[in-house]
Amino acid sequence: ASELKESVLGGVLRVLLHSMAGNQSALFLQHCFTTQRALVFKFPEMLFEEDTELCADLCLRLLRHCSSSVSSVRSHASASLYLLMRQNFEIGNNFARVKMQVTMSLSSLVGTSRNFNEEHLRHSLKTILTYAEDDVELRDTPFPEQVLNGHNRISHWILNTVKMKEHQQDPEMLIDLMYRIAKGYQNSPDLRLTWLQNMARKHSERGNHAEAAHCLVHSAALVAEYLNMLEDCRYLPIGCVTFQNISSNILEESAVSDDVLSPEEEGICAGKYFSESGLVGLLEQAAAAMYEAINEVYKILLPIHEANRDFKKLATVHGKLQEAFNKVYNQLFSFVFTIQSSGWERMFGTYFRVGFYGSRFGDLDEQEFVYKEPSITKLAEISHRLEEFYSEQFGDDVVKIIKDSNPVDKNKLDPNKAYLQITYVEPFFDTYELKERVTYFDKNYNLRNFMYCTPFTLDGRAHGELNEQYKRKTILTTSHAFPYIKTRINVMHKEEIILVPIEVAIEDMQKKTQELAFATTQDPADSKMLQMVLQGCVGTTVNQGPLEVAQVFLSNIPDDPKLFRHHNKLRLCFKDFTKRCEDALRKNKALIGPDQKEYHREMERNYNRLKEALGPLINRKI
Repeated sequence: ASELKESVLGGVLRVLLHSMAGNQSALFLQHCFTTQRALVFKFPEMLFEEDTELCADLCLRLLRHCSSSVSSVRSHASASLYLLMRQNFEIGNNFARVKMQVTMSLSSLVGTSRNFNEEHLRHSLKTILTYAEDDVELRDTPFPEQVLNGHNRISHWILNTVKMKEHQQDPEMLIDLMYRIAKGYQNSPDLRLTWLQNMARKHSERGNHAEAAHCLVHSAALVAEYLNMLEDCRYLPIGCVTFQNISSNILEESAVSDDVLSPEEEGICAGKYFSESGLVGLLEQAAAAMYEAINEVYKILLPIHEANRDFKKLATVHGKLQEAFNKVYNQLFSFVFTIQSSGWERMFGTYFRVGFYGSRFGDLDEQEFVYKEPSITKLAEISHRLEEFYSEQFGDDVVKIIKDSNPVDKNKLDPNKAYLQITYVEPFFDTYELKERVTYFDKNYNLRNFMYCTPFTLDGRAHGELNEQYKRKTILTTSHAFPYIKTRINVMHKEEIILVPIEVAIEDMQKKTQELAFATTQDPADSKMLQMVLQGCVGTTVNQGPLEVAQVFLSNIPDDPKLFRHHNKLRLCFKDFTKRCEDALRKNKALIGPDQKEYHREMERNYNRLKEALGPLINRKI
């Protein structure tokens, strides 16, 4: 009989909640609130001892109506919310559950509702505060002070909401703000989870599927961390450490709250996601937006399905793994985006360093970020986007783009202007890393180091003769690895390496040799690309070509003993280069038709002349 009563009462309240969710008349809503208050007053255990979800849904509906433009609706919603707090306090001497659900509901509304009015909510909060101050029965209890604390917390929330609305047109700043709010709730898992999900929704709206997936993985890791503290279950992950193979960023979800050890008292970790089924749901959502990393997600999910003997889900998971592995296999040996064998395209991000200079930028002044943009984004595109956006904020004449990538001297900048320096950067790997990062995916995942190069000469010009040409390599390290739960990450460390002219020449020759090797071994063969690369290497009209490089740097033994190693390295580069040229000519001869035979013979003659001229230069040892 007791279970039947709970079921009927729960059903009645759900009907009321469903009614509140629609666009109803003010009169209907007033009757609805009156009925709801009577129901909750008579059967409070239904919300505070039984179903957490009912309490969460009711708080969400009441808060939404607390921001209504109709004053009578606001009054009734405020009265209902106050009564909810009061009854929760009378049961447990605090209203922790309602406080938690109100804050979570507010977080959810801020992240999803476009019709949310902060000013109206402020009025409703003042009404609730007045109710608490005038409540004679509870005046000498901690209740009024708890209501005041709750009021202050929500007021702080409203300030963040206003800031978010201000940055609606600035997606990076909006996500940064949501990120800061989520970080502020590091010791409140329910609220951090709510904001991670808000961020996932924002990323999905913008087509940032990798970032949305990582928000869900972080959510799952957070849930796993606290589930492990709540119950010891051998097939569940032991916390966020289990997730670190998916991303090195995950460890930031490590538990920092001790309150969670008594969740039933505080209402912490009481939401639907802090359960085995909630964890499974988050993992399944995350896996749906991943390809190569899907295996690491399913490694966590499979033991749960195995323990539950859920063979249908096990079959589904293994089917998805087979499909994903087949795609990965097909793209394993591909050097570029398009997969030759299946036509499947795999696109990763393009990265840019963006520096902000000028007091107009406020907190962003002198900050550097690495931005992750959609694939094949050109430098001109992101420059135009950011210049246009900040010009709308500050005025057309205020925003200036610094065209080069040289170090910025702030003393030389106009203090009334806002300067942006935008540079294309590439992922950078140490030699030892390249042994492990074999596939194209490996070289585009878990990225923290980026590099850009700036050519310069000692007299201040960007470009000069071969023996004057220096290069500055700047290596940036970000605070977190890409992909992450946001698309721009702060640069936390910067290192500069200066290459002397002979080192610049070595890099150029290594690059030419790699291009030749790729064009020669490409499958299927591309004769046009092969001929284009060959022409650039052995053509007689190439300025600063291989022969000139050899004549400048290998004609004489360097005076500085420190350069002996570079001299020998360049000599070996040329030996490798001539071998690759031979391979490329042999491949080209097999590919051409009768109409190109004379062209091929001309390239062979050019190559023989080049080889003859290089001979004495590259065979001289120090």
